[in-house]
Amino acid sequence: MVKGTTSMGKHSRSYTHIRCRRCGRNSYNVAKGYCAACGFGKSKRIRSYSWANKKFNRVRVV
Repeated sequence: MVKGTTSMGKHSRSYTHIRCRRCGRNSYNVAKGYCAACGFGKSKRIRSYSWANKKFNRVRVV
């Protein structure tokens, strides 16, 4: 039974974050079901704090 480097390669198959439908960033957590950048899935308001300088960029999908 191997517990070293060879078993670590099997962890990279699934995605934790995918692209968000609202802000377009790669911050939507699949397991928790909300976006870490804009708060989509958790609240109707855009997630914004005074200490954070995050820009709201929509990626246009054609």
